[in-house]
Amino acid sequence: MESLKAFSLEGKNAWITGASYGIGFNIAKAFHAAGIKNIVFNDVKQELVDRGLASYKEAGIEAHGYVCDVTNEDQVQALVKQIHEEVGQIDILVNNAGIIKRIPMHEMKRAEFQQVIDIDLVGPFIVSKAVLPGMMERKEGKIINICSMMSELGRETVSAYAAAKGGLKMLTRNICSEYGEYNIQCNGIGPGYIATPQTAPLREIQPDGSRHPFDSFICAKTPAGRWLDPSELGGPAVFLASHASDAVNGHVLYVDGGILAYIGKQPK
Repeated sequence: MESLKAFSLEGKNAWITGASYGIGFNIAKAFHAAGIKNIVFNDVKQELVDRGLASYKEAGIEAHGYVCDVTNEDQVQALVKQIHEEVGQIDILVNNAGIIKRIPMHEMKRAEFQQVIDIDLVGPFIVSKAVLPGMMERKEGKIINICSMMSELGRETVSAYAAAKGGLKMLTRNICSEYGEYNIQCNGIGPGYIATPQTAPLREIQPDGSRHPFDSFICAKTPAGRWLDPSELGGPAVFLASHASDAVNGHVLYVDGGILAYIGKQPK
């Protein structure tokens, strides 16, 4: 169908920050399936980049990996120049790199709070700022910010993460407001609770045969009644990276199984 061609990423180059594994890696695989020309990713250490390159190779994807700290503006500016020289223009940016610290707010040190803000909010500002001039010149570009349920909801022990992801939602809207006239679309994806190796301990059956309390909590709060698979973020990411979403701007697409729409299961 002619309309499906709008979802193609053929001929495009995408930079996905922190995509040596996890959500970013799964988005990269979806981009590859949609015909992307080049995948670029970065991480903070060479060993992480090397591990990522091995994962891409195993998945049959030729990727370009670089060492770069997204909170270091000089490093980011230098990498953008290097990508332009070695790979080509950056058509799609996915601000995926992020961390979380689970510490009660009254016990959290200022430096710990600041580190989360720097990586999860200041980092996307620095990287977006670096790629915007090229997109403005071409009058075309896509920026996708990986937001969170905590862009909308609060929860115990994640004050810094919620502050950063709430700020990232508003940065998304402001990039749309400021650069929409250049045919640049900036949107976000808000992942729900994803079944990854990192969350596997929270989904293990307990010795008495019962479900883990957090597993029960998430499934009770999700109309789908399950954790989401990382691959389920691929389709929304392809949509927001493609011409199919040219009229979508400043929006956060929550891929959460319905959590935000649901008050939760009634106790029996």
